[in-house]
Amino acid sequence: MTRRLDIRHVTTYRWDGPTTYGLQQLRLTPKNRPDQKILSWDTRIEGGRIEVEFDDANANRTQLVSINPGAGEIRIIAEGRVEMSDAGGVIGKQGGFVPLWMFLRPTDRTRRGSGTLAFAREVREMSDDLGQLHRLSEVIRDAVTYATGTTDVDMTAEEAIDAGTGVCQDHAHIFVTCARLLDRPARYVSGYLRMDGQDAQTATHAWAEAYVDGIGWVGFDVSNGISPDDRYVRVATGRDYAEAAPVTGVRQGAGIEAMDVELIVSEGQAQKQSQQ
Repeated sequence: MTRRLDIRHVTTYRWDGPTTYGLQQLRLTPKNRPDQKILSWDTRIEGGRIEVEFDDANANRTQLVSINPGAGEIRIIAEGRVEMSDAGGVIGKQGGFVPLWMFLRPTDRTRRGSGTLAFAREVREMSDDLGQLHRLSEVIRDAVTYATGTTDVDMTAEEAIDAGTGVCQDHAHIFVTCARLLDRPARYVSGYLRMDGQDAQTATHAWAEAYVDGIGWVGFDVSNGISPDDRYVRVATGRDYAEAAPVTGVRQGAGIEAMDVELIVSEGQAQKQSQQ
């Protein structure tokens, strides 16, 4: 059985002074895979324009957007329909241009420390590969309570452990760090999650994937304690948040920046009718 998800993701940046120059990098287009088929997708810009599109080293569809000189606002509208099937969190073989060994290397957000070393040590002796990773997810979730508004995008895995609270991004960074300590390639995933019975979402979602011999990449959502199913839409992957962030950029000009996000993830009408 498949599930069709309609997604509308609108990000608005406003400034109280004119912008003389601005460039933003978008990773907002879902990956097209056997278990995740893009039926339609479009990205529109108000207050700027798409200059170039390409697939980066992680096979993320990437767009570079320029902000109109003098603009006080830019709106990024990404929307479309994706057909999903439940693969039990299994993604399979490595794609893109990055070799597996690169996913064993630390980044600024995923450097080892006493906290991640302790988590990895707790599960190291387990012989069942998948069981070990599921247990690691449980250990992290028990130790780092999910709490919104307690962290920022620059927080490291160790800082989140020290704080004892975090969001999905922090859980993913901690899992990635620990999996690498267990000699398993691991990566960060950004995407969309359809919460049951809820169209309006507060933000995009993040989870982690680890590479298991004989299976390939397998997803783990520490925050919800499950492997991703057909409610999860994979958009971008990377060694950490920096390589998979939905929107990043630079700007020149006076003024304070404010950002608003509107995100709707709903069941497609065709599927709703078939279930009635």
